[in-house]
Amino acid sequence: MVTLSTADNALKQVYLGVVSNQLNTNINPLLARINQTTSDVWGKEIRKLAPYGINGGIGAGSEDGPLPSSASNSYAQFVLSLKNLYGKIELSDKAIRASENSTGAFVNLLNDEMEGLIKSSAFNFGRMLYGDGTGLLAKITAATTSSVTVDNVTNLIEGMVVDIVDANGESLKTGVRIKSINRLSKTINLFTNSLNADDFKTEGDGVKTYYLVIQGSYGKEITGLGEIFKTSGSLYGLDRATFSWLIPNMVDVSKDSAPTDISDVTMQKAIDELDEISNSQVDFIVCSAGVKRNYQNYMSSFRSNINIMQLDGGYTALSYNGIPLLSDRFVPANTMYLLNTKEFNLHQLCDWKWLESEDGRVIKQTPDKPTYQATLVKYADIICNKPSGQAKITGIKES
Repeated sequence: MVTLSTADNALKQVYLGVVSNQLNTNINPLLARINQTTSDVWGKEIRKLAPYGINGGIGAGSEDGPLPSSASNSYAQFVLSLKNLYGKIELSDKAIRASENSTGAFVNLLNDEMEGLIKSSAFNFGRMLYGDGTGLLAKITAATTSSVTVDNVTNLIEGMVVDIVDANGESLKTGVRIKSINRLSKTINLFTNSLNADDFKTEGDGVKTYYLVIQGSYGKEITGLGEIFKTSGSLYGLDRATFSWLIPNMVDVSKDSAPTDISDVTMQKAIDELDEISNSQVDFIVCSAGVKRNYQNYMSSFRSNINIMQLDGGYTALSYNGIPLLSDRFVPANTMYLLNTKEFNLHQLCDWKWLESEDGRVIKQTPDKPTYQATLVKYADIICNKPSGQAKITGIKES
């Protein structure tokens, strides 16, 4: 007979290892290539010494003259707070009781919940990888009492629970779920009837700009490429104005403000510059779908064969001189990243774990509801050891 105790044991002994592996390797091809480690984690922070430049104790001299002065390696310390990553499943008491005499039905119930968790994680963690840590999904341009129009729907999907916040993270509305999305008009229908359109006016003094953000997540997401690929401000507690090697190589190939076609020469130039200046070897290229199609058109115009690669995790990629090239929906339009993924680490306090109560149980009743919840948790963040060893090409035409 299936009981809550049975379900608890199944989550801890059967599902945890499988789901943890799926979340680490099968939800995003970039995440699958990033090394995961517990090193350099101190309490709630990541503190890591980052070497830069070269040892300065080198020189030539006379036969009996003084030796070169010693000059050891240069180091800077990265400091980053661990982010709190959660994944939650929910089982109704009715569903559990309905399957208590059928092991097969109960297994199907858990499998459905786990598949939903992995699908949701694939979307949200994939989005975070290319975000800037703020969690902002889209800017609101207009609103009615039950819907908002936004500037971009790439980061949005039906079922999301979102907050409406201003640029400082101050909430206007919290915990609203997305009902449907009209991707042509960029209109988001919400499960609410209480928005005030006047709050979203774009004209006049003192009117705020509002954004959609995942519930409770403003400023709490992992440090993705959107934050790493900036030219000003601080990164990992260091000022980019002082440590210029914190700034990646960024090239805009547009002409007269119009996007241009991609070419092997453009890509190879960026790769060569990383190798020559930063001694960094690109091993992963990712772009928007339109840019990938543009590259395929470019190759087809020369009647060149496009080679295909199979990557770990079951991903398929194009091959550029042996370097995998693939697209990701969360890469901004007109953009291509050329990355040395060996310089990225996901520092974590531990791997995915179930949140347990004092009695060791992971399934807990939702307060005042006939449902039970279980929560996966991971405390982690991403550090790029050598930002100057990464490149981004923008201004590429979408096909």
